[in-house]
Amino acid sequence: MIRLLILIGFTFLFMHLHASGNISKYINMKYAYISETAIYILAIFTLIGLYLYVKEDDKKTCSDDCHCGSDHTHESKGWKKYLTYILFLIPVFTGLFLPVATMDSNIVAKKGFHFPVYNDTDQYSQHQFLQPNTSLYYGTDDYQTLMDRSLKKLDKKEKLELNDSNYLTDLETIYNYPGDFTGKTVKLIGFAYHAEDVAKNQIFLFRFGIIHCVADSGVFGMLVDLPENIKTKNDDWLSVTGELDTVYYQPFKKTIPILKVKSVQTISKPDDPYVYRKY
Repeated sequence: MIRLLILIGFTFLFMHLHASGNISKYINMKYAYISETAIYILAIFTLIGLYLYVKEDDKKTCSDDCHCGSDHTHESKGWKKYLTYILFLIPVFTGLFLPVATMDSNIVAKKGFHFPVYNDTDQYSQHQFLQPNTSLYYGTDDYQTLMDRSLKKLDKKEKLELNDSNYLTDLETIYNYPGDFTGKTVKLIGFAYHAEDVAKNQIFLFRFGIIHCVADSGVFGMLVDLPENIKTKNDDWLSVTGELDTVYYQPFKKTIPILKVKSVQTISKPDDPYVYRKY
């Protein structure tokens, strides 16, 4: 019976995540078909489990007399079995009854952000990037071809708008070729984050992005130079338009793009504050 309840719980959990839209907080929606397939598979297993449970009637592994001589074996295995059930039930209860937390500037403050060290060969090291970096998922030549194609597309535009569909792809290109975009007008939205090592009128404008799933999510965005009269707080959502320039940022020991903002508007937090890598 407990196994049947676990199957029902997982089936309902995945259905609930899709129905509520919260599935997008965990995975890139490009892969939504995988979790949708899981719903059908779990539903089939649930029906099979229900059928077997009904067919069981009052059969038991051992009879009341328990002539199988396995009393002690069953007692020793019993607590392990129930511990396994508890471990399966935990994600069901947490997924259904705990609220989905949206990442914000508090995560940035606690975990920080930095560029990868280019001579770091540890494939298991985890980084949060200001700069999106998908080179790990491509061969060297394929990644270069991808970036060259993106640069050619963007180079023809005088004004760039980083929106939900192109935020990570275009931002990655800008970071790989910052000098090629100097002087271009860029519009983007994001939440404000005040770092200690920038000027008073400078902030980072961030969005949390998901490349494949929440395990490889990161905080991505740009350093922006605001007009002197603009005051912001952490987690204020802004829509800014300005002209791209470059600056050598000492903490990263790297030249990064900086947006010289000409117009800024405070906006409401988007319904979906995350952005996803398009392929």
